[in-house]
Amino acid sequence: MKKLSILFILFILLSCSKDSKVILLEDEQSEQEPEITTPCDFNLSEIQEGATKKINCAIDLNGETITLASDVNFDYDGGSITNGKLVFAGGKIDGRLLNHKLEIEGNVKLKDRVFNFLTSKWNLTEGETTSDIALENTSKLESLFFFIKKLGGETFKIDKLDAFFEVTKVTSTTTNQNWYPSLEAVNLPSNFNLVMTSNTNLRMFPADKYNRRSGAILAVREAENITITGGNFYGDRDERVFSADDPGIEGSHLLHIHSGKNITVDGIRFKNGSSGTIAIYSTGFSFNPNYNPTENVTIKNCLIENSRRMGIALVDGRNVTIENNTFIDIGQPSQKTDGGEVGYAINIEPDRFRDPYTGLIKERQKVFDVLIKGNTEKNSRIGFLTLTIGQDITVEENSIGTRLVTSFISGARIKKNKFKALGKAAEKWAIFISGSGETVFDNEVSENTIEGYSTGIVVGSYDSYIHDNIIKDCGAGIQFSDAKKSRIYNNTINVKNNGIQATNTTCDEVELKGNTINTSGNYSVYFAQMNNKPEDQDKKIVFDEKNIFENNKVLIFSKASGVSFNNNIITGGISINNATNFMLSKNKIMPDESHGIRLYNSLNNVTVIDNIIDKPTGTSGNYICLDNNTSTPNGVTISRNSCK
Repeated sequence: MKKLSILFILFILLSCSKDSKVILLEDEQSEQEPEITTPCDFNLSEIQEGATKKINCAIDLNGETITLASDVNFDYDGGSITNGKLVFAGGKIDGRLLNHKLEIEGNVKLKDRVFNFLTSKWNLTEGETTSDIALENTSKLESLFFFIKKLGGETFKIDKLDAFFEVTKVTSTTTNQNWYPSLEAVNLPSNFNLVMTSNTNLRMFPADKYNRRSGAILAVREAENITITGGNFYGDRDERVFSADDPGIEGSHLLHIHSGKNITVDGIRFKNGSSGTIAIYSTGFSFNPNYNPTENVTIKNCLIENSRRMGIALVDGRNVTIENNTFIDIGQPSQKTDGGEVGYAINIEPDRFRDPYTGLIKERQKVFDVLIKGNTEKNSRIGFLTLTIGQDITVEENSIGTRLVTSFISGARIKKNKFKALGKAAEKWAIFISGSGETVFDNEVSENTIEGYSTGIVVGSYDSYIHDNIIKDCGAGIQFSDAKKSRIYNNTINVKNNGIQATNTTCDEVELKGNTINTSGNYSVYFAQMNNKPEDQDKKIVFDEKNIFENNKVLIFSKASGVSFNNNIITGGISINNATNFMLSKNKIMPDESHGIRLYNSLNNVTVIDNIIDKPTGTSGNYICLDNNTSTPNGVTISRNSCK
């Protein structure tokens, strides 16, 4: 709460000044039914204890305070009570009788737990406004929320409202005026439902060059059991004055969830956030006694568009669901601003550090048990999702037009998503599984469909399981980049260039089984400069158990070490040169326009054994089953291969 009391005090009518900011209302306000203006012929102070009075006339208290008998109830019947104070001793009042000219004190509850906000009864300024009046709007709406909650209201409904809110100024009157963006926003009380419609427009008053703090229109701050539904939130992205040297991080979000518990955000349209749209975080550090984690948050059915930097920033929270939302043009340059840093629709990035004394990782913030499901993303500047740090995150059944990257995470499940490259996304990879160290393990990518990218999946992490994905119409299928202890099983690859590739990198304890590879381009497999440094000679990658290379293309292993290629089916040939520690055994090889097996240049500890090779059927060259042209014959063992 800000300066205004929980008891609803008289709102002061404020007029707009000539230098106020102009906006166009998207939904024209319609007048409510006119209230009865006939004066009442009774005195409120004479109402008997326990009585219920229908108000079907106009009562002007003329500034007086009326102390009521015990348990008096007021029903609305078209009338009004204004210009004074009522002091209750029990009883109920119809919410339609409340207004900005009536003060309420004492023990009283609303007749109905659902309160309908009408702009004609409350002194919020719509349309044209100044920063000072927008600040009044912020205090008034928040105070009204808490006032209705105090009266026993549980659901607060807003239909037609179009107003600016100033949320970048410190309102504290203490000497220690620290800045807390979630405190300066319009706060919601616990156990409360805010229900808005398409006619509800909440706008951030633009920050100027003298005041560049990062705020939010609405906030949940250390509160619980709240739903926020419907409405339109507009940021100040193209009206805000940014610093000339802004590194891409200035601006405000539209909604903060700060140590919230059991929070649902449903069906809201968010647009033009200047630093992002939704920020989810917690009070304190996870290793300190004052830590108050955000828990059980659901963001669903929302539209988030044209947000600078990012759409959703999740830096501390557990049991978070982001479901069935649409993200459009996140981090893209807009009419007057660049896209800022980050550039992802969803950014999961808690903060941690390594203790310089113990060497242990300490987590200031934690993110775990997250579900990201059924979302649609188009045209984010960098990508749909970056999983920088976190645990047990499931990403499933999303429709993604850009890309996804992981870094220092564990327990990720990326499954059943549809990646289809839109625009410039076609120039990049769809999924990059990266990261190393003790916090990277048990990450799975499965049953995704990937279409139209330069590369389908880049595997560059520890303990990843990549299986049952379909990669089609991409440049390359799967690329390795310093992968370790990774399993690549049962993927279907149909691409234009290399099916599987690894260049200038390492692979260790990597296993490929049951994959089907088809390419219309160069090579089914292309490994070059892989495990080629002396310190990498003991690293291994295994192709085993019926990987099927369907088309008539060559598999190239050049300057590659530690490859074991066994029990596979190749429609094409395999070429090995300048290789070390290479096993080629028990494969079925069916070449056409190539040698079945070609060995050349320097080879060391290479074994070719028990392969079944069909005679090449091509007519464009003198191809044979096994062409041994190595410069180091003692480095090769050839045994029990057949040529049919």
